[in-house]
Amino acid sequence: MPKALITGVTGQDGSYLAEFLLELGYEVIGMVRRTSTINFHRIAHIQEKITLVPGDLLDEVSLIHILEEHRPDEIYNLAAQSFVQTSWNQPVFTGEVTALGVTRLLDAIRLIDPRIRFYQASSSEMFGKVVEVPQRETTPFYPRSPYGVAKVYGHWITINYRESYDLHATSGILFNHESPRRGLEFVTRKITHHVAKIKLGFAAEVRLGNLDSRRDWGFAGDYVKAMWRMLQQDKPDDFVIASNETHSVEEFLQEAFGYVNLDWHDYVVQDPRYMRPAEVDLLVGNASKAGKILGWEPDVTFAELVHMMVDADIKLLQNGKTAM
Repeated sequence: MPKALITGVTGQDGSYLAEFLLELGYEVIGMVRRTSTINFHRIAHIQEKITLVPGDLLDEVSLIHILEEHRPDEIYNLAAQSFVQTSWNQPVFTGEVTALGVTRLLDAIRLIDPRIRFYQASSSEMFGKVVEVPQRETTPFYPRSPYGVAKVYGHWITINYRESYDLHATSGILFNHESPRRGLEFVTRKITHHVAKIKLGFAAEVRLGNLDSRRDWGFAGDYVKAMWRMLQQDKPDDFVIASNETHSVEEFLQEAFGYVNLDWHDYVVQDPRYMRPAEVDLLVGNASKAGKILGWEPDVTFAELVHMMVDADIKLLQNGKTAM
């Protein structure tokens, strides 16, 4: 039975990846931080099937102990301070976790077992102010937020350890991927949750920032399968994972509100508080390399994704539950 360690197992991607690996017959170890606000709701249905261990990307000793005790075959580093807006208010913390945390984990692998296969969650936010459309593995980075800068560091330190210590270390440059498990701080989930609240009479408006930003949106459940495929390759490499389409926030609004027969113009208020100091205007990926080498392509379309999220939020509110 192969064994995988997932950092960030309680997050959106971690929960989908844990489900997928369990289906494949893996033993799954999930790393969680000891905090006063730990929330296991995304993995509650599989919590008895995985082993949860305490650890922190800020503390290399804790990472070394985990690797010594559990000896995973694969590590998926999905933990990060992952909200772009927060990175402006907490730039140093973002750097410590999202950038230097990768180094601590890679160094623990180097010290304990260099045979471990390592996956780093890189991000399309690294491209930032894009210099090429669409973006591919060779597109230069131009990050536009502390989060994007931290992800660039994490990406390059992964390559550095791969080349310096011959580690099987791979980065997946994932473009935006969403699901009903997305946090409310992300614009897509904020939209679908408010669509549900407005449709059910619980709210009258939703306040948003830039409606012109364009993103390449896919389904998180599809994207975690690409992560696994990367670590099954004989040689480590870097891969863009994307839907190969771009849509604006306004298009997302049209699809979400239109799905419940509402006109978004009647409910959306633009609020300067939600504008970023430096905006990323256009992201669209070219995932042809992943298609050719990994045999991966997304299954869920943009419209299907939006409808899935709206349906889930309506059901959540109808059942009297608070948002996850």
